[in-house]
Amino acid sequence: MSEESHSQERNLTPRKLFYLALGSVGVVYGDIGTSPLYAFREALKPVAHDGLTRFEVISLISLMIWALTIIVTIKYVLFLLRADNDGEGGTLSLLALLMKTANGHTALLMLLGLMGAALFLGDAMITPALSVLSAVEGIKLVTPQLSEYIVPISVAILALLFVVQSHGTGAVARFFGPITALWFLVMAAAGIAHISDDYGILAAFNPYYAISFLLHEGFYGIVVLGAVFLTVTGAEALYADLGHFGRRPIQWAWFLLVFPSLTLNYLGQGALVLGNPMTMSDPFYLMYPKWALLPVVILATAATIIASQAVITGAFSLVRQGINLGFLPRMEILFTSETNTGQIFVPSVNAVLFFGVIFLVLGFKTSDSLATAYGISVTGAMVVTSIMAFEFVRVRWNWSLPVAIIALLPLVTLELIFLGANLLKIHDGGYIPIMIATAFTVIMWTWRRGTAILTEKTRHTDIPLASFVSSIERKSEHSPAHVPGTAIFLTSDPDSAPAALLHNLKHNHVLHDRNVILTIRTVNKPRVSPQERYKVEQISERFSRVELLFGFMESQNVSQALAALRKTGLKFDIMTTSFYLGRRKLVPDAKSGMPYWQDRLYIALANAAANPSDYFRLPANRVVELGSHVII
Repeated sequence: MSEESHSQERNLTPRKLFYLALGSVGVVYGDIGTSPLYAFREALKPVAHDGLTRFEVISLISLMIWALTIIVTIKYVLFLLRADNDGEGGTLSLLALLMKTANGHTALLMLLGLMGAALFLGDAMITPALSVLSAVEGIKLVTPQLSEYIVPISVAILALLFVVQSHGTGAVARFFGPITALWFLVMAAAGIAHISDDYGILAAFNPYYAISFLLHEGFYGIVVLGAVFLTVTGAEALYADLGHFGRRPIQWAWFLLVFPSLTLNYLGQGALVLGNPMTMSDPFYLMYPKWALLPVVILATAATIIASQAVITGAFSLVRQGINLGFLPRMEILFTSETNTGQIFVPSVNAVLFFGVIFLVLGFKTSDSLATAYGISVTGAMVVTSIMAFEFVRVRWNWSLPVAIIALLPLVTLELIFLGANLLKIHDGGYIPIMIATAFTVIMWTWRRGTAILTEKTRHTDIPLASFVSSIERKSEHSPAHVPGTAIFLTSDPDSAPAALLHNLKHNHVLHDRNVILTIRTVNKPRVSPQERYKVEQISERFSRVELLFGFMESQNVSQALAALRKTGLKFDIMTTSFYLGRRKLVPDAKSGMPYWQDRLYIALANAAANPSDYFRLPANRVVELGSHVII
């Protein structure tokens, strides 16, 4: 963690720590907090085929408690929250950090990072569908006649959730923490009330039951692990949301509220089934008396909406990181808060998630069916994170190879076992998250590779900027006419003359009094201080080179950055400044580096990209675009 992040952590007052911890309960723990709705119920099914034994019930609860302890508590809360990139967490944030010190295996790290990000996006589709369906299904216990309306009600709730995204979540977010905290307290109370049904359930704290079950159940034990893993879904959000709340608030919320509440609820569900095996059909809702069912269903629905909101917001943030790091084309990003730059809305991502979620609800119809499709994306993302964490401790913390292996190999082995257990569900719907993750990985890899090929192709025809300026500054009868004002040429290569500059001279035969070659770069850290934002180099009397630096979590507002740049002495009036952009028309060529289908995909992505003038927040009436053809 950076010195600045450490300082902020140390300066937290108890009041501030409390409110940050409360806020993290809603955003960070919303997903894992809805797991009790379906996790134990799904874990019971594989072992209930020939009657349920006391040993099996205690063993299942033991597996769940120890999964929460080992994977969430030890891996995420105690370890990964310390593996940050200047205070930011998440797969792409970790990738950006590791790319700084990648030694000969950049491509492998990049592929791992892309796979982790793609799996998270798949999770962002499945989580809202499964969570809302499982909550709404509680109404069939209140009024069985409403069973046929579960899917329409779920679709309506999810549609409303995606519609309100464009209005921002700031106003609603302040209620997320208290509502989710109430949800955890209600779950804990229900658990405490039912532990007395059979105090024998407390034996689940003994890991002997978990280990013995796996050793004796054989194939069924592996199948059960796939359902047990539902207990820890949402753990990736712990790491991804590190930058929003900081390490200490997330840890305090886990140890003081979330972990105890989840443990008590699972113990209560186990004791309920021990006392009355008939309740195994829906042990969560059957813990509550008849009069409390409707309020609990409403509270559960609110909790699942909050969990869905958190994962959708996480997808928006991940996509913005992907764009800034060059893994995705520019997309329109709208800011829904004037003060919090983390509150963003990405219309194209919102649309893709919406259609994906609705397709899953209509296709699977019940949380039972959808639960079989869940888990692969989450376990896959966890395995990827653990492998990248191995590289992190070796490079950043200077752990020796034996120490890193001893510390992380048991964890990776456990997660690979969970992944294998979930892969058994491929034919029951597990292929869905694999297809989603594969599609996102192909898109990101294609964009990265295509952009690299395009850069290499255009570099062959580029003219070195220094020699161009030298020749253009010589006085001759063929010198272009000079016009007042400033021209800013955006380019990705500051050492070559921008294509827009060459086209402007070729077609308009004019040169402005001041010409700025502007390059925008994203660095491998979340944010850049104002002092490090820009680098200015005066090339000649009329030409200067400016480099603007942004972190991968920042909005790339060029107009705002240039306004600050004027204070350094680079004089120009924004109303007499023109921004020149080069626009390329891409032509596919199967012999140029990528297969034809990948060329077509890259071109489609490039055509769908947001207009640079909108993405970089350039003044709309001051932009000139000049086009050219490029074969890729």
